[in-house]
Amino acid sequence: MKRRSLLSAAAGAGLLPQLALAQDKYPSKLITWICPYAAGGGADNRSRQLARLMQVSLGQNVIVENKAGGGGNIGTDAIAKAKPDGYTIGMGNFAPLAVNHALFKKLPFDPLNDLVPIMLVERGPLVLTVKVDSPFKSVKEIVAAAKAKPGSLSYASGGIGGTHHLSGALLESTAGIDLIHAPYKSGGAAATDLMGGQVDMMFEQMYAAMPSIKGGRMRALAITSKTRSPLLPDVPTMAEAGFPAVEVLNWQGIIGPKGLPAEVVKILNAAGNKALLDPELRASMQAQGNEIAGGTPEQFAALIKAEAPRWGKVVKDAKIEPE
Repeated sequence: MKRRSLLSAAAGAGLLPQLALAQDKYPSKLITWICPYAAGGGADNRSRQLARLMQVSLGQNVIVENKAGGGGNIGTDAIAKAKPDGYTIGMGNFAPLAVNHALFKKLPFDPLNDLVPIMLVERGPLVLTVKVDSPFKSVKEIVAAAKAKPGSLSYASGGIGGTHHLSGALLESTAGIDLIHAPYKSGGAAATDLMGGQVDMMFEQMYAAMPSIKGGRMRALAITSKTRSPLLPDVPTMAEAGFPAVEVLNWQGIIGPKGLPAEVVKILNAAGNKALLDPELRASMQAQGNEIAGGTPEQFAALIKAEAPRWGKVVKDAKIEPE
């Protein structure tokens, strides 16, 4: 019996490393997904769609936690400072990853060194819009009017430093014109005043502009992507309008904290890419005029690395400062 007990103990000891490995297999518990923007917005909605789909592949619940504020900086900093074990990830957005390093005097995180790109989710263009009865029928007409009377035309935005604002600033510098920037507390408020005639134009997110364009309340003059959108096939690109440098895509993807193990990144990337195959999600993204992305962590990292200096220059040249 003593010998049998010893053999049993030895067999049990041999199983310990295997049990430990089984327990350590990622993921083995709930995952928190941080969204750096408020509930109900585009980033929040997409975060919840992805979390719901990815948790099926991962075999663990994924809950979304909103940490809004600071132009996306608060939530992004929370991701950067999380334990790098894969149980805290989140949405990495255009502004905190590519703009805010130039907009704010000091960031609590380094977007290029304190975060790990996992997967680009999507990219979406903006549309230069005017009121439906505006006298302007093209981008060149706007530029000609702005050159004839500098400082006479205004463009609305949903706040300082966002893609609405940066698109207008980029058009100003590219075309050599002087426009008045009218920042609002939200894109919706800006669009309302555009349709009311209080401002002359606005670079609006395509998904937000579509109902007003289709409803005959806004006129679309140009789109900021390289190619025309199937949703607005008759609307030229900014390049076709004569301003190829005004290419703007608002993007977002999945990120984690620095030090995230390569194997964990691989697992999360695979789950994210699988989620993007979901027909309902794809239909939702395409209905908003967005490009479905996916791909490797390296591809997402390359995008961030290319976008950060580009938009940093736009911010500095236009002398944009946060509110």
